[in-house]
Amino acid sequence: MSTVDKTARVGHGQLQKDALGVAGVVFLVLAAVAPLTGIVVVAALAIALGNGGGAAASFVIVAIILLFFAVGYAQMSRQLVNAGGFYAFVVKGLGRTGGLVAGLIATIGYNFFVAGTIGTSGFFTQTVVAQLTGFDLHWYAWGLLSILASFAFARQGIGFSAKILGISLVLETLILLVFDFAVLFQHGFSLEAFAPRNVFSGSIGIGLLLAATGFLGFEATSLFSEEAKNPLRTIPRATYAAICVIGFILGFTTWAVVSATGVAQAQKAGLDHLQSGDLIFSLSSTYLGKGLTDVMMVLLLVSLFAAMLAFHNSATRYLFSLGRAGILPAALARTHRAGIPQTAGIVQAVFAAAVAGIFALAGLDPIASLVPSMLGFGTLCILVLQLLAALAIVVHFRRVHDPRWWRTFAAPGIGALGLFGISTLAILNFSVIAGSEALLVNLLPLLLLVALVGGVVQGRYLRRNKPQVYAGLSKDLERFNEMLAVDTRSE
Repeated sequence: MSTVDKTARVGHGQLQKDALGVAGVVFLVLAAVAPLTGIVVVAALAIALGNGGGAAASFVIVAIILLFFAVGYAQMSRQLVNAGGFYAFVVKGLGRTGGLVAGLIATIGYNFFVAGTIGTSGFFTQTVVAQLTGFDLHWYAWGLLSILASFAFARQGIGFSAKILGISLVLETLILLVFDFAVLFQHGFSLEAFAPRNVFSGSIGIGLLLAATGFLGFEATSLFSEEAKNPLRTIPRATYAAICVIGFILGFTTWAVVSATGVAQAQKAGLDHLQSGDLIFSLSSTYLGKGLTDVMMVLLLVSLFAAMLAFHNSATRYLFSLGRAGILPAALARTHRAGIPQTAGIVQAVFAAAVAGIFALAGLDPIASLVPSMLGFGTLCILVLQLLAALAIVVHFRRVHDPRWWRTFAAPGIGALGLFGISTLAILNFSVIAGSEALLVNLLPLLLLVALVGGVVQGRYLRRNKPQVYAGLSKDLERFNEMLAVDTRSE
């Protein structure tokens, strides 16, 4: 019996069907983006290290680049229904070996990212709880409780996760909008934030790079296609909605922040608060008062947990898909009765907890060591994964001579060029997104070369020694529905 056959027999290898509508997928994606965390961390860094008072425009520019990419993404999503996400995209466009490379990058990146969220969630929970109540528990204990809760929630089914994340998303978005309108009514917004001299001030490259990290997670829409209702329509719509909502929330709130500090003084204000990381909270104290600022701090913890839960779900589905394809151990394809990846979820949670535990046992500060190394490299992996998917989309539709020039070549091509620029900036400025100058941290991008070599070597090995597994990659990962594809092309 072939490995692929064995994989199919492990559990039932099927995810819960028709569990998510457009709103559910958007909640899962936006929770991974974690808007409040994005403002407190990403926007503050973009203002301080990027283009200062013009940082709001950076989020708008990145949103436009991603919308160009989404045009091609939507066309590919209407032909693919698979939990492998961008992995499956790359298989279809760049071939099986390219897919293996993408799969390794995705698996490493998402799993590292979850390990990093244990550090951020644990550190900020320890800090905020101690500040508000006086109760002080070690960061790793809080982080461990968070990943255990994420695992428990994920086991209830993807629909349950979507509801929990939806509540979190609404709460953190509401507090940001309250802050935004408080600034608008008490101070007003400055149009100078979008003047070219401010948009291109400071380092526009770093501003765009940091703004792009604020959108991380939008690409996860395709990961939930097997669990979505009418996925060939749900996933494209959810992707457009996610990019637009992320761009609006981050761009609008960043505009409020730089208006409150003064556009010309925004970068200096960002740098003054860089070490303490409290730019947003200091402004909130001024415009909302202590009570609502305390609420914002608590909601930051909710936001961090929501991001962990969302990325745990994403990382789990990559492990599940690779196991089902016979690339990783077939046991990873086992599913729980609720139709969620069971073994993959356990492996993911244990891996993340173990990695964070090593840092804790070594007595290392999570913000200075665990977070920059794991989140920094995870961010780079996801950016490169987005670029590979963009290239795969363009190549696939050119190979089949698709006549829709704008939707399958021009728009996704522009998106691919933009993502290439952002990925290049990420590699050249890795210390910025990692937030660390440590040598070992800045050598982590070399793991991308390891993934490249590993994917090529594994591809050759499977082709020569396990041809059925190698041939089965396309069949399992693509799940192409010819009937629905014909229906889509006829629209």
